[in-house]
Amino acid sequence: MGLPFSTRATVVRLENGDLWVHSPTQLTDGLREELEAVGPVAHLVAPNWIHYAHVAEWLAAFPKAAFWAAPGVVARAEKKGLTLPKPRDLQADKAERPWAGQLRQMIVQGSKAHREAVFFHKASKTLILTDLIEAFESEKLPVWMRPLVWIAGIDDSDGKMPPDMRWSFRDKAALARDVEAMIGWEPERVILAHGRWYERNGVAELERAFRRVLKDHRWDKLVKHAKDKHAERSDK
Repeated sequence: MGLPFSTRATVVRLENGDLWVHSPTQLTDGLREELEAVGPVAHLVAPNWIHYAHVAEWLAAFPKAAFWAAPGVVARAEKKGLTLPKPRDLQADKAERPWAGQLRQMIVQGSKAHREAVFFHKASKTLILTDLIEAFESEKLPVWMRPLVWIAGIDDSDGKMPPDMRWSFRDKAALARDVEAMIGWEPERVILAHGRWYERNGVAELERAFRRVLKDHRWDKLVKHAKDKHAERSDK
């Protein structure tokens, strides 16, 4: 929509030295040199249907790298006039073999449109998200853009899921269950693709960012539990 949208790539060095790149951004000469100094780029991950723009240039630069994608990535790219090679599909509920045991992985449920793969790096206790939370730093934005970010509620004072994406999650209970699963991983850090990421108190940040959906889900569970207990007593 013409807005300057800063985006962050996240790189994990796997135990065998391979580099795993989440949401590849523009590949500059300087970035390429930095990466090649620490390991070979082996895995390129398009974590949701709107994070694919620079994959082709990375594949050209690193032809031996495997391309992994969440549902909808290739179709969306084609719709925008970009042809991508056939990817390896990211699994919905378990990590792929090259990083099994090092990264946890799941595709968050609840929306037919936005299917985002999230990852948890065990060694550093880091949760890696893409768009499920956005937290733009106002001082880094053009003045004219700041009110739009504030209205959307995705400035870094209270970063959360953007409203258009939140509306696409019709099954809020499924979303809440997966957020609770992420909380159960007990992340210390949460890295985002857009805006300020969280260096500490990862669980608290998840509780804050998803407070509405978690509150409703937990209330529903309490009500169901009470009804089940009542039904159990009635049967006796």
